[in-house]
Amino acid sequence: MQTKELERVARQIRRRDLQAVYDAGAGHIGGEMSAIDILAALYFRVLKVYPDEPRRADRDRFILSKGHTACALYITLAKRGFFPEEEISTFLQPHSRLNGHPNCNKVPGVETNTGPLGHGLPVAVGIATAGKLTSADYHTYVMTGDGEMQEGSNWEAIMAASQFGLGNLTLIIDHNRFQQGAALADTNDVAPLRPKLEAFGWDVTEINGNEMAEIVPALEHRGSRPHCIVAHTNKGHGISFMQDRVDWHHKVPNREQYEQAVAELSEAL
Repeated sequence: MQTKELERVARQIRRRDLQAVYDAGAGHIGGEMSAIDILAALYFRVLKVYPDEPRRADRDRFILSKGHTACALYITLAKRGFFPEEEISTFLQPHSRLNGHPNCNKVPGVETNTGPLGHGLPVAVGIATAGKLTSADYHTYVMTGDGEMQEGSNWEAIMAASQFGLGNLTLIIDHNRFQQGAALADTNDVAPLRPKLEAFGWDVTEINGNEMAEIVPALEHRGSRPHCIVAHTNKGHGISFMQDRVDWHHKVPNREQYEQAVAELSEAL
């Protein structure tokens, strides 16, 4: 897909994500809205994946380390054809396989169970290392939150990836400047991220992570060193009253807010 088509798909995913969280009465809508443009670019342009063969050996791998934003991943996977889109209506319902965190044993297209922050990047380094050792033709992507980059396990993984020369690994940091309960700057501010990653021997690209024209070329970058994309995004992107508001980390819109958000997202379609 080209830029305009990808933007249209991202808007459709946002609209469905809003409805799913509202219907379920729970979710992490703020961080989902910041990440959706990147998810759309990955699954509808960049990733080599096979919905009919989700475990095919030569597929690219994507790990959503910020697993609490699972709903956005589910909608993207369903829209890409991994399972029926109608199943999204079961999100967080009893006996649904679409839980609050992704489960690779239940949901086609999910590479590994995530949720404990600081977990996904070390797993991705292991997958990329295996690919390099076996000369496999796949690329590994992983998305973390910026608050998650406070975890020491991530920096151990960053050191290992540089040491092993993992040019087949791309880390995407969803740098929306907020985490649960507070702004990143008010907790343990790891920004600026670029010089830190570069000091560990990574290639680093900084982009507007809500601008498709910048997202695609960054995701398609290839080199001999591991690559980090510092994606500057907006929490709650696309919905005026949610944007850059810390309380929308896991707040659920009421009826009036839901209708306003639907109207705003519908205008963009």
